[in-house]
Amino acid sequence: MSYQQPPPGQPQQPGWGQQPPPAPKKKTGKIIGFGCLGIVGLFILIAIIAAVASGGDDSPESSTTPPATTQGDTKKDEPKKEEKEEPAEKAPVTVTAKQVDFKKSILAQGDDYTSVQVTITNNSKNDLDINPLYVTITDTSGSKHTAELGVDEDQLDTVKLAPGENVTGTITGKGKFDAKYVTYTDGLIGDSVRGNVS
Repeated sequence: MSYQQPPPGQPQQPGWGQQPPPAPKKKTGKIIGFGCLGIVGLFILIAIIAAVASGGDDSPESSTTPPATTQGDTKKDEPKKEEKEEPAEKAPVTVTAKQVDFKKSILAQGDDYTSVQVTITNNSKNDLDINPLYVTITDTSGSKHTAELGVDEDQLDTVKLAPGENVTGTITGKGKFDAKYVTYTDGLIGDSVRGNVS
C-alpha cells in the first residue's frame, strides 16, 4: 500500500498513510479449548466424588474388620453371633412324627400296612397346602414309601394351614417296616422338610 496524503484542507487523521493494523484474531479456538478443558475437569470431579463415595461405603466394613493379628478373636466371636441368630429364626415348616398302630379303615385290603402319626406346623407368613400325597415315609433300610390313601382311619387331612396352625394325622405305607423319618414336600415339587420318627 502506498502512502497517501489527505486531501488539502482536511486535517490529518491518525492512521492516514500507514498500513492498517492487522485484523484481530478470533478467540473461537480458546473458547473451544476452555470448553473441552471444562468438560474434562467435570469428569475428573465426578470420578473423585464417586471414589470418595465408594470409599465411604467400604470404610465401615473395613473398620469393623479386625487386623490380621486378631483373627483368632474374630473366630471366637462369630460362632456366638450365629448361636444367637439360630434360635431366633424358626423354619417355615416343622414336621414331627411317631410310629403308631395301624387303624384299618373299610378301604384297607388286609393288615399289611405301617402308619406314622405326623404333625405339620406352619411357621411361615403364608398359607400352606397339606395333602397326604405330599408326605413320604423312609424306613430304616432307606426305602421310600408313598402314602396309601384311605386305608387308615386317622389319615392326614387335605387342608390349607394358616400361619401358626398345625395339623396331625397318619401317613400309611404298604407293608410292615420300621419308619426312620418322614418327608413333607411343599406341593409336589416344592421345598422338602424332614422329621425323624420317634
